[in-house]
Amino acid sequence: MRRQILVVLMMTGLFSCAEYQDILLDILNREETIADTEGEKWQLVSMSGRLPNSETTGDDMEWQEFYLLREDETFIKSREQDGITREAGGTYQWTQLSDGEYLILKYFEDNDLIGNCTGDSKEYLFRQSETQLTGTWLACDGPGLVYERVD
Repeated sequence: MRRQILVVLMMTGLFSCAEYQDILLDILNREETIADTEGEKWQLVSMSGRLPNSETTGDDMEWQEFYLLREDETFIKSREQDGITREAGGTYQWTQLSDGEYLILKYFEDNDLIGNCTGDSKEYLFRQSETQLTGTWLACDGPGLVYERVD
């Protein structure tokens, strides 16, 4: 009897993971048709640390990265570092807070691509202008990240 209960619990866990994986794979597979879809691509253009004159740009940055925001309010974050490309995805929303507008990215699961101060599965990017976002990770000793919208 215990074995049957254990099997049922394991199958339930596998099916819930399979559902998540199907959603994520669907989002990642749509990237191939980016030229044919409506959406916004935000490319990392500069990184900085807390030290003066620590800003790097272009190929000098530690990694290359972009967010792809789709009309269906899903996104992909893609990072290339040391010849390896990794991706994560989730949903997003634009939110007006007391100090300005933010892009809030909620990932489907925890991932080390998430740059935040809270350790949860959300990222916050501040909208500096219509064409520029800045990460909030710098507030807790992460890198200062600046993204520009690619048309």
